[in-house]
Amino acid sequence: MKRLALAALTTIFLTGATTMADTKANDTTGKTAVATFAGGCFWCMTPPFEKIAGVTSVVCGYTGGTVKNPTYEDVCTGTTGHAEAVQVTYDPAKVSYQTLVETFWRNIDPTQENAQFADQGTQYRTAIFYHDAEQKKIAEASRDALAKSGKFKEPIVTEITPATAFYPAEDYHQDYYKKNSFRYNAYKVGSGRAGFLHRTWGDKE
Repeated sequence: MKRLALAALTTIFLTGATTMADTKANDTTGKTAVATFAGGCFWCMTPPFEKIAGVTSVVCGYTGGTVKNPTYEDVCTGTTGHAEAVQVTYDPAKVSYQTLVETFWRNIDPTQENAQFADQGTQYRTAIFYHDAEQKKIAEASRDALAKSGKFKEPIVTEITPATAFYPAEDYHQDYYKKNSFRYNAYKVGSGRAGFLHRTWGDKE
């Protein structure tokens, strides 16, 4: 469905990667931190985080695979090992990593393996890519609490794995929900994501 929506878009912008060393949980100033999440379509994972006070940027990209500088077309084949993901830069003095993790859970179906809603393939798997031991601890505790809550009948299969090189996606993917709001909303509803989130959490959006 996403590929149909993008059929008319042919311009590809080459972007560089950021390594784990470049995206430590805290930078040298101690004022910003980085979190990385894969929740299926990265268009749909951008708005929830951008709305949070204390988040300074949300970048769509690819991570978790072995191919360097992949394009969207490469990742769509499901052979690169990469997942569509978002990298969130935030001020830990204003918002906690715990809050970001909880936001992540409320915007995915953590029981789908190698898929999210209508999108199938390892590139749409859900994952939390932690940048340090503290993020790993928080993510695992949050996952375990969610599993024990009884919110989902099926097991939670979301990966919790170390962050690796993150490759920003092409420019037209960034803030897609703002640039192409009609197509974005049609995709979110048509894919089944919007309905699932409403049924599960009661969210209006």
